[in-house]
Amino acid sequence: MMHLHLTHRMIFIVLFYSLSFSAQNPRVLLHLVNAKLSKAKTYSVDVEIKVDLPYITLQPIQSKLYVKDHKRFKLDTKRIAVLPKQGFLQFNTLLTDSIHYTALFQAFEIIKSVKTVVINVIPNSDTGDVILAKLWIDAINQVVVKTQITTKSSGTVKTEYQYGSQTAYGLPDKIEFLVDVKKFKIPKALSADINTSGTAKTQKKTGVIQVLLKNYAININVNDSFFNSDKKN
Repeated sequence: MMHLHLTHRMIFIVLFYSLSFSAQNPRVLLHLVNAKLSKAKTYSVDVEIKVDLPYITLQPIQSKLYVKDHKRFKLDTKRIAVLPKQGFLQFNTLLTDSIHYTALFQAFEIIKSVKTVVINVIPNSDTGDVILAKLWIDAINQVVVKTQITTKSSGTVKTEYQYGSQTAYGLPDKIEFLVDVKKFKIPKALSADINTSGTAKTQKKTGVIQVLLKNYAININVNDSFFNSDKKN
């Protein structure tokens, strides 16, 4: 009984100091999250994309995603995929760029029983696409649980991440995007694949894009030329 009590106390102490340190050093926490992600330099994963946007009926898309250095990604699919780039490209830039962005602690917040550190990432100039980013980070596991990124081009995209099989690499099993329908750009090539029935009175302002990821292959060999072989992806 005493051993159990001491164990719980140690967990509390570790949690307390981890959160306190993260609040005082948001840039260090971002570095730790990025360091975990960097363990998987190149990887592939099977993905299923489910789109729920107003007036659009689109069948789930099965694809394979390839990522290298967390800067380049490519979807190997025969169909046009609908994905906000904030979830893959800009997110990783925010973690690594200490020159063009400033990181500020905002608060602690509990998301689905996980106590997170909320960090605002603010551009140092207004010339880029990103206006403001907010990151909810699980400081203990050093993973991002939620993001809210506002850009000039696509409005605000909220994203939630769920982890399981690849938590050690900071890679999620599920990603869910909540997008601003008015500003979200749907590829023109999808016009033959969608159903736009409905009335303006019932149109929702937001849509959901869900990405399920499984069968990760970590640190595989993929040539740089592969990411440039098809400009559509």
